[in-house]
Amino acid sequence: MKTTSYYPVLMVDEVAPAAAFYVEHFGFRPLFESDWYVHLQQADDETVNLAILQGDHETIPPEGRGRARGMLINFEVEDPDALYERLQAAGLPILRTLRDEPFGQRHFITRDPNGVLIDVIKPIPPSAEFLAQFAPEAVGR
Repeated sequence: MKTTSYYPVLMVDEVAPAAAFYVEHFGFRPLFESDWYVHLQQADDETVNLAILQGDHETIPPEGRGRARGMLINFEVEDPDALYERLQAAGLPILRTLRDEPFGQRHFITRDPNGVLIDVIKPIPPSAEFLAQFAPEAVGR
């Protein structure tokens, strides 16, 4: 199987405010907009996509309807410090403050209006303990 694209689709109660959140705070732009579905693409990188879907829309089988929960989205960024300051100033909840982790991340965690956790990450060199757990091809990406 050759995958040509991959992106998360968040099922929510209110599509427009959720899409607006990712446009305002994470640099996405809408490629398709309807009242029940919005497809977003990162303004600086067309390979980064995210969709917002009305959780009870008829295209979703009844047993799959609902809203996003129990989910964590990772955004790897070049400058988590600057984004941390900007999101904090915008009043977004900071659930885990900006920190360096021994497993090889500088990161913080916030959440979107639907409760989806957002982990903003910059890879950093891991500690020797964690370095041993990485596959050789994963080191130095």
